[in-house]
Amino acid sequence: MTLTGSGPAYDPPADARPRRAGAPVPARTRVYGPERGLDRRVALVTGASSDIGAATARRFALDGWQLLLSGRDRYRLERAAAGTSAVVLPADLAAPDGPRLLARSALHTTGRIDVLVAGAAIGWTGPFAAMPHTDIDRVLTLDLNATLHLVREVLPTMIAAGRGRVVLLGALADRSGVRQEAVYCAARAGLTAFAGALRRELRGTGVGVTLIVPHPADPDPRTRRTGPASGTGRLTPGDVAATIFDAVRRHRDEPHLPPPPRPRALGPALYRRLRNRRT
Repeated sequence: MTLTGSGPAYDPPADARPRRAGAPVPARTRVYGPERGLDRRVALVTGASSDIGAATARRFALDGWQLLLSGRDRYRLERAAAGTSAVVLPADLAAPDGPRLLARSALHTTGRIDVLVAGAAIGWTGPFAAMPHTDIDRVLTLDLNATLHLVREVLPTMIAAGRGRVVLLGALADRSGVRQEAVYCAARAGLTAFAGALRRELRGTGVGVTLIVPHPADPDPRTRRTGPASGTGRLTPGDVAATIFDAVRRHRDEPHLPPPPRPRALGPALYRRLRNRRT
C-alpha cells in the first residue's frame, strides 16, 4: 500500500494552522526575479511543486504572465519560481480552510486571477479493502473536494470580470478503472463530471473550463506514476505544460495532447489489462 503525492508529508505546514475569524491574510510570500507588474495576466498554479506544475509555471512565465505558485513543499516551489517574477504561496489545500486562505492570499497579492491551473492531488495504491479510512478521506479531500472549494473561491472574481479560465487535470483512470486505485479513480471521475457540468453552467459568462487528460503512458501529473509503456515514447512534463498553455491561449475546453505512444493505440481494454498486471 502506497500513499504518494507532490509534497514530503501530508501534515499541514505551520502556516496552514487555523486562524481566528477576521485575521489578516497570510503574508508569507516571496517574489522572485524582476519586479512584477500587476497589470499583467495572472495565473494561479496549484501543485506547482510537482514536475508538471513547475513546467506549467515556466511555460506561462515565458509568455510574460504573473505567476502565483502554490504547493506544500516550499523548497520545490522556490526552485520552480527561480528566474521568474512568481509569488510563492505555500499552502495545504487539504486543511479545513486551505482553499479559502489560498484564494484570499492570491487575490490580496495581485487583485485578480485570470487562470487557475488546479493540479494539486495525491494518489494511493493498494487493495481497497485494506485502505485506511483516513487515507480514503485524504485522497477524496485533496483530489476532489479541495479543488471544488478552490474553484468556488476564485470563480466569482472571474465572472465579475467577464473573463477567465479554470484548468483541471483529469486522468484516463476515471474511465478505464485501475486495479488497486479505486478511490483515486473515483476522485478523477468526479472531477471530470464537474468540469463538464461547470462548463455548461458558465456559458455566456466569459469564463471557460478546460479538462486536460494525459495519456496512460504520461508521467502522472500528481503522483508521478507511469503507465505500462514507461520509457517508450511517453510525453514529458513540458509536453503537458505546453498543451495546458495552448488550451488557455486558444480557449480550448478539451484539448488533445500530441499523438500517444503506440501502446495506447491498441485500445483502452488492452491498456487496462497491461496496467492491472503491474499491481
